[in-house]
Amino acid sequence: MSSFVSIYSRFRFENWLNASLRTFSSKNRYAHTDLPKVSFQEYRRKSLRNSNVSTRRSFDERTVANHVMSFVAGVAGLYGFKSHLLHYIEGMGAARNLVAEAQVEIKLQNINVGKVSIFKWRGKPIFVYHRSQAVIEQERQTDVTKLRDPETDEQRVKRPEWLVMIGICTHLGCIPIPNSGIIHGGFYCPCHGSHFDGAGRIRKGPAPTNLEIPEYRFLDNSTILIG
Repeated sequence: MSSFVSIYSRFRFENWLNASLRTFSSKNRYAHTDLPKVSFQEYRRKSLRNSNVSTRRSFDERTVANHVMSFVAGVAGLYGFKSHLLHYIEGMGAARNLVAEAQVEIKLQNINVGKVSIFKWRGKPIFVYHRSQAVIEQERQTDVTKLRDPETDEQRVKRPEWLVMIGICTHLGCIPIPNSGIIHGGFYCPCHGSHFDGAGRIRKGPAPTNLEIPEYRFLDNSTILIG
């Protein structure tokens, strides 16, 4: 009898539990089907809001737009990098006063025959010698084979009457004296006794080479540009 009561009691409890669960389920829903669907339309791109446009077409349009923007950004970045790099390059360049002295324009009309005028170019003295016809013929008759640094007169001048050279002795950097020395119309360095002829070629003394000829050109008959 006691076992029957216990079984009955257990079945009655389970019936009550099942009934309670059904009642709770009917009162509390887990799926809220009456709520409206969430729309993200306002967050979509304009190119994707049209539902009639295929995904492939919109993807191509977006790809082209991204490529164009990347190209424009890349070009702008390169120009910015170029400007920044030029800023440093110009900062490492020569000063403006040195750049201004890179070329010197010299007027020849005030240099008389037989006179040597001295100008400054890049911190160096420039001799501009207006040679007489006698000096020109003398230098052209010189035997080049006997010279220490063989050069003909024609190789050292662009016009026979004008000799343009750097007035620094090639021995130890002294300044030669024009129209002096053992050669008529030549140059003499008093520091160590180097003698140069009327074409600036070494004729006697310790200087190993001729006086240097700078880069120059004639702008007209009375003007030269050095540098």
